[in-house]
Amino acid sequence: MDPVADTTRDGRPRRLIASDRVVGTEVRRPDGSKVGRIERLMLDKTSGRVAYAVMSFGGFLGLGEDYYTLPWGTLRFDPEIDAYVVDITEEQLRAAPDRSPEGGNPSDEREWEEHVHRYYNAAPYWGI
Repeated sequence: MDPVADTTRDGRPRRLIASDRVVGTEVRRPDGSKVGRIERLMLDKTSGRVAYAVMSFGGFLGLGEDYYTLPWGTLRFDPEIDAYVVDITEEQLRAAPDRSPEGGNPSDEREWEEHVHRYYNAAPYWGI
């Protein structure tokens, strides 16, 4: 990402980012090791909030990848490494609920959503 485009005229970080700039961004652990890459964002059509990031994990040259839907609140952007950071081990990720590359339609699957949020210990985006 272009650091100049990510700041305001007075040098402060911008709070908004275009979705096409998020897709393709690496996801890393706090120690900097790579976890995967954001493939798409799932938005709540009613509130406009980002609900999930669908992340690819594993594979080689796009083959054999697994896809996981992470609650958006579990990710934080670290400008120092130009990546989103999530504190999860490989074992936790492999045991997590997986999704298709399309991300499915979580809004029709509230039970699945509740399970995913409990798994990641994340506050629900729909605000119970």
